[in-house]
Amino acid sequence: MKPINDRVVIKPAPAEEKTKGGIIIPDTAKEKPQRGEVVAVGPGKEGKKMTVKKGDIVLYGKYSGQELSYNGDDLLIMREDDILVIMD
Repeated sequence: MKPINDRVVIKPAPAEEKTKGGIIIPDTAKEKPQRGEVVAVGPGKEGKKMTVKKGDIVLYGKYSGQELSYNGDDLLIMREDDILVIMD
């Protein structure tokens, strides 16, 4: 899969199963993860290079991206501008 322009494909991290205190979170109360790994990166737009690269762990906006399923994986496609932080 190769995104076009400034698009990025991200594999979201799994939702938390337990709180730090050990309480199990039911499926209905789980929040969408806002963290994931970059799987593919487009070439950029209008001569502007992409900041993120494949393998980066990133944080993105809560309602960012378009969800899709590809080869059995749940993925998100979003613009690079929707990514907030690259984690070290």
